[in-house]
Amino acid sequence: MKNISFLVFGFLSLVAHAQTAWSLQDCISYALNHSISLKQSALNNEIKQNNVVQSKAGVLPNFNLGANHIYNYGKTVDRFTNTFADTKVLSQNFFLNGQVVLWGGLSQYNNIKANEYNYLSGVELLKQQEYDLSLNVANAYIGVIFSEEILKISQSQFQITKEQLERTQKLVNAGALAKSIEYDIKAQLASEEVNVTSADNNFALAILSLKQLMNFDSISNFSVARPDIVISESQLAENNLTSIYETSLKNQPSIKSGEYSILSSERSLAANRGKRSPTLSLVGTLATGTSGLAKDVLGVNYVGYKVAGITSKGDSVYVPLTESITQVTPFYDQFRNNVSKSFGFQLSIPIYNGLQTHTAVKNAKINAFNTKLSLDLTKQNLYKNIAQASANAKAAFNKYMATRSSVEAASMSFEYAQEKFNAGVISAFDFNTAKNRLYAAESNLLQSKYDYVFKLKVLDYYQGIPLGF
Repeated sequence: MKNISFLVFGFLSLVAHAQTAWSLQDCISYALNHSISLKQSALNNEIKQNNVVQSKAGVLPNFNLGANHIYNYGKTVDRFTNTFADTKVLSQNFFLNGQVVLWGGLSQYNNIKANEYNYLSGVELLKQQEYDLSLNVANAYIGVIFSEEILKISQSQFQITKEQLERTQKLVNAGALAKSIEYDIKAQLASEEVNVTSADNNFALAILSLKQLMNFDSISNFSVARPDIVISESQLAENNLTSIYETSLKNQPSIKSGEYSILSSERSLAANRGKRSPTLSLVGTLATGTSGLAKDVLGVNYVGYKVAGITSKGDSVYVPLTESITQVTPFYDQFRNNVSKSFGFQLSIPIYNGLQTHTAVKNAKINAFNTKLSLDLTKQNLYKNIAQASANAKAAFNKYMATRSSVEAASMSFEYAQEKFNAGVISAFDFNTAKNRLYAAESNLLQSKYDYVFKLKVLDYYQGIPLGF
């Protein structure tokens, strides 16, 4: 019933999203809930958590139940009746033994802590994967918006040229313009139709890329919400490189994961060193058993007499002959009467085990040193990435400001060229040149705009700020 409810909820969610545009937060949330790699990492963390539970349980006493069912042939001494037997004898043994380590160089304790830190490192690593996936989704999301904007510009340019062609054809038919001008406009219209088709294909590929990152396989209509994006230089001024780096050291999961890995490796080293210590254990056994030779005497029968000797006077001495009346001792009586209990202490002092402990300690030292180097490298790469992201954001903003001025100039140039073309002052070639210049400027503006927006999102990512608009 629970699974059916989940499926119904999932279906209704897809239907709802099919009818409304997806925001960036919606896309990220869906991607995090449906990522197969994240689910695999979560399962790996469950294994690490199980290792923590197992290492804690290892401190508790070990108990084992056992039983033997043995047939002895030939001459043997029965352990329960202490008699010789030369026939087949059935014996059964039942036992419960236990053992608990009282001292083992704190190896068990350190192993528990090592597994706990290893699990916490895995948790932070999973968070880092979620952060990375969120940033990739944000990049793809912005790519969809950019592609859609380019498509709209292409369609707008195509529509302007189409209207211009209709106007030109009327003038050509009226004899006011040459036929060659009409051909020039048709050639331009065909070129812009190619631009529309290319932009439409790029838009479809951008949506496909986003859906693949989200693991969204529905065939329903998919569209993203277009946020209101305001470009301001103050956004860039708020991002100080040193401040971002210090903040990242505190909240980046990759840094926390590395710190937990160091703690885990240090505890693993201590656990391996503890194996050099003597181990003192408390052991105990409770056992019982049965034998096929065990019998109970029920009574004695008189069967006659025999001469045991002769007195000094020559008289014979007679003694009675008897035979015991027995039966096999019942299983329950033997089980109860043969109970034995023992307990004691066991001391194990390691002397030589093929250098296994020595090698384990050396490898643990190397691993501890390596995890420290890995964290240092992670910090260095983090600083480099933040510095690069900050420089990229500044460069993207400068490019945006330059292209915005270019669009303003190209727009004015096109309006002037359009007026002159309609008046028959300039050729179709000059008109198309101005128009293409405006299209290129608008495309560059959009590219620099969304490139700058994404670079700001990267800086937000390093500061642990939720991605969104």
